[in-house]
Amino acid sequence: MNKRILTFLCPVLLTGGFMLFSCSYNGADSRQDKQNPANALIFRLADNQPEGYPTVIGDRKFAELVKERTNGELIIEVFPDGELGDEKSMVEQTRFGMVDFVRASTNILTDINPDINALTLPYLYRDKEHMFKVLDGPIGDSIRESMRDGNLLGLCWFDSGARSFYNTKKEIKSPEDMKGLKIRVQETKLMTDLVRYLGGEPVQMVYGEVYSGMRTGVIEGAENNFPSYVSASHNEAAKYFTVDEHTRAPEMILINLGVFNSLTADQRQILRESALEAAWAEREEWSKQETEYERIAIAAGTTVTRLSPEQRQAFVDAVAPIYDDYKEYAEIVRQIRDTQ
Repeated sequence: MNKRILTFLCPVLLTGGFMLFSCSYNGADSRQDKQNPANALIFRLADNQPEGYPTVIGDRKFAELVKERTNGELIIEVFPDGELGDEKSMVEQTRFGMVDFVRASTNILTDINPDINALTLPYLYRDKEHMFKVLDGPIGDSIRESMRDGNLLGLCWFDSGARSFYNTKKEIKSPEDMKGLKIRVQETKLMTDLVRYLGGEPVQMVYGEVYSGMRTGVIEGAENNFPSYVSASHNEAAKYFTVDEHTRAPEMILINLGVFNSLTADQRQILRESALEAAWAEREEWSKQETEYERIAIAAGTTVTRLSPEQRQAFVDAVAPIYDDYKEYAEIVRQIRDTQ
């Protein structure tokens, strides 16, 4: 087995800073086999989602386009289902050159650029189209490029849907309907504050305990997207789903910066263009699956409540004070809201 060894500067995290040193990279493996040319560079792309999930479909589309457009010179092998570790671990492995590409949620990347926190503030976007106008424009481009500070480079934005509330008790059509409801939230201050401003009682709980929590009454609801709601069987316990779309958390495909810089200009351009095209495929797949899982939920007995513009505005108004708690993001929030 012949290998092309690439040497680049690797960051090592030391007491809040980075120290750079030269290290050997052997992730790009020029293996020769029956399918690939003798000079092929073979890379690994890590994803924590299972086969058939929209992001994995997007990963595979990206790999397919890159192989086709480089005539087999660059081969990307996709490792789904957390095969290479959990999401945080996969990002760290990619930063330090043990993995070449990773599909990651923006929530995992806030230590590289804190402005990413602004992307998930509640009711920030008018709708999905507004979010992608932001992400596919100068703001999104700037954030992708800012990943260089973490020895990464963002190549494209994937969809991961919008989070909405569901509960075991009743239809929710206004913030008043949420008063007193015990709602599971992710273990973050932002999500805790969000539910509190809406009048609910936030309960921080790990995702794996949500189903039993609703069954036993420890909690009375949670918030997520339709695919997660159904695939985790939460619809069996919570029969009321309100499509308020309070939070969107987009995702990225990222590449190790040393790997990217080791490629030719033409290869780098192919990676960028292929990633953008794969992102459109992933977004389309996400929409299909979201629609299908909503259909499955309704068929199984879920009452789906869609808010009118006036009803949704009442939720927006109720959480408006939360923006005073995150004044450091005021400028990027202004830019996002001004995006047409």
